[in-house]
Amino acid sequence: MVLPLSPDTLKQTLLALGVTDEPGWKALLEEAERRGTDLETVIVDRELLTDENFGKLIADQYGVPYVQLASVGIAPEVQTLVPESLARAQRLLPFAVVPDGVKVAMHDPSNHEAIRILEKKAGKPILPSFATLRDLDKAFGIYRQGIKETFSDLMGSHLAAAGNSFRPEDLPVTKIVDALLEEGFENGASDIHVEPQREDTVIRFRVDGILRDVLKVPKRVHDLLVARIKILAKIKTDEHRSAQDGKFTYMLVDARMDVRVSIAPVIEGEKVVMRLLSEKMRRFALEELGLRGTDLQKIHTALEKPWGMILSTGPTGSGKTTTLYAMLRILNERAVHIATIEDPVEYELSGVSQIQVNPETNLTFADGLRSILRQDPDIIMVGEIRDAETGEIAVNAAMTGHLLLSTVHTNDAATTMTRLLEMKIEPFLLSSTMNIIIGQRLVRRNCRTCLVSYEVPVTKLEGTLPPKLMADLFRDKETVLLYRGKGCLACGGTGMVGRIGIFEVLEVTEAIRTLLGARVSADEIRKKAIEEGMTTMFEDGIRKVLSGETTIEEVQHETRM
Repeated sequence: MVLPLSPDTLKQTLLALGVTDEPGWKALLEEAERRGTDLETVIVDRELLTDENFGKLIADQYGVPYVQLASVGIAPEVQTLVPESLARAQRLLPFAVVPDGVKVAMHDPSNHEAIRILEKKAGKPILPSFATLRDLDKAFGIYRQGIKETFSDLMGSHLAAAGNSFRPEDLPVTKIVDALLEEGFENGASDIHVEPQREDTVIRFRVDGILRDVLKVPKRVHDLLVARIKILAKIKTDEHRSAQDGKFTYMLVDARMDVRVSIAPVIEGEKVVMRLLSEKMRRFALEELGLRGTDLQKIHTALEKPWGMILSTGPTGSGKTTTLYAMLRILNERAVHIATIEDPVEYELSGVSQIQVNPETNLTFADGLRSILRQDPDIIMVGEIRDAETGEIAVNAAMTGHLLLSTVHTNDAATTMTRLLEMKIEPFLLSSTMNIIIGQRLVRRNCRTCLVSYEVPVTKLEGTLPPKLMADLFRDKETVLLYRGKGCLACGGTGMVGRIGIFEVLEVTEAIRTLLGARVSADEIRKKAIEEGMTTMFEDGIRKVLSGETTIEEVQHETRM
């Protein structure tokens, strides 16, 4: 699919904005041809423009409104106006009926033939708006059946054909597993759980960090599902009493999904957890992750330095690896050699040398890091600093002219310092190599489709927020406007869709280096960082509450304040 706007017009527009130059434009064309994709995808993937800004830019060129379907929602009465095949082929979707006609999101608002056909079908004028490819692709989900209906169709058609001779082994297990994977991807699930119970098997999706029951299947089907997943993951199908791990790649219509499989024996059978890793789902810019203002500027400043350490810290599932990948995408240029050691390699990055930890061959983080240092790297990413040996090698690498990115499992940025000191890393080494430490958590986002506001007396927040933060944010105010999703079809009635990060970025200044040398406590380091202007995770979260992105309850739950 090519961009309907002429490449020459797009080129001149981007040059005028200063987001690229002649060599950069040529590189965009070459990348689009190499990847077999459109310029729009390459421009957004390379973060020259966000998807929203790109949409507004092109809409302005066409002279039509820009629409973000995820925000406005799609009226039920227009969902049947265009069949799925036509909607996907023409890249368009009706989304609202107004007195003047039918509003239609289009990737090519100049497609007069499609507009004529729609006007004839609807019996009303068509009012075109521009929508990006990504936004349209997400919105096409309205045509999908639910997982329950899909499974019912697969089971029902077979049972009708088999009659009284039904045998579980005759089920279309391959199609059932494919349906699970595709539904998981479409629903934005990070994990699919296949859990055997006494009477049946429960399928659960982890979406936005929350596990949700989506389907129950007959217990007699369970072993067949597990066997199919084992075959895909190339692990032993005749082993049922020990834990096994594997992985496979699943090809979707417009994306590739890597699936990590973990199988463990439980009382009622074998439990399967599939981690879904899609490059398409993780092409985030730092801004999209939730980094703003001075925190974002601190990170960009640290990324411009030729050497030193940048650490991301937080518990499992807090988005640390996603943050590292977002930074690597900024750093990934042909003029530098980037090498990583990961466990496992979650996403493949073009032009980056990625090594996976392998316990069977004794390839540990420390050994892999030693190997990388002999490969003439400029930038190194270590998936995690778990032990003193890896920590010492990492610090020495940062001190000898390399920019090193890694993660550490600690509760906040300040505690990371003391954790590394506990690994017996010398304070003078840390103080001379550490650039910034990013503490983070993930909170669920309010659904933009059903977002509503409500007023709360400031006095009601007393005791919920620290006094200093209350004074800074609500001085001389009697009420404050907060937001929440009331629940709709787009969010499945939860009021929440997606997640956003809340961050604290601790810049290692001269004052912090002095405290490090004195081996002070994490509390003292945190206090000094706040004095020097660090925004804590909790405060960043509250600011996102006030802007309508999340709720106080979400921030409190993730920061345990």
